[in-house]
Amino acid sequence: MKIGDKIVYPMHGAGEITGMEEDEVGGVVSSYYVFHLPVGNMKLMLPVDKLDELGLRDLIKPAQLDEVVEVLKAETEPFQGSWNKRFQMNLERLKTGNLLDAAIVARNLSRQDSKKKISSGERRLLDLSRQILITELVYVCNKTPEEITAWVDELIELPTVDEN
Repeated sequence: MKIGDKIVYPMHGAGEITGMEEDEVGGVVSSYYVFHLPVGNMKLMLPVDKLDELGLRDLIKPAQLDEVVEVLKAETEPFQGSWNKRFQMNLERLKTGNLLDAAIVARNLSRQDSKKKISSGERRLLDLSRQILITELVYVCNKTPEEITAWVDELIELPTVDEN
């Protein structure tokens, strides 16, 4: 890993390694990569000696965008069980670090929220899934966060039903 690399950090999203810093904690000096996310101007410090444990991965390839689009446009999965069971299932999906899992969570919770407001816990998962999805697509598509957000919203949009 080097400065300038764009990677995905599970449960946070995609970002760029923008530098290295050293910090002393408890009398021990450690090296950290500075990881910057394009959404929310978030900066994280990734300990160099623990990179293998963080679950970092490369960005998806542009050829995989069709799969993401298919997931976002697909039908919503049926919601079964209580909100806390859905919460746990969605949390487990996000922990995988897989972009398609984040897309499923964003799609399902967005549509659920448009029908009936979701709980505050599910709202946090919706926001996190969208952050994961949007940050990676910003780099893969070479677009701004605003452009990607609008595109994702358009893809997730519920189909209109003619009530006549």
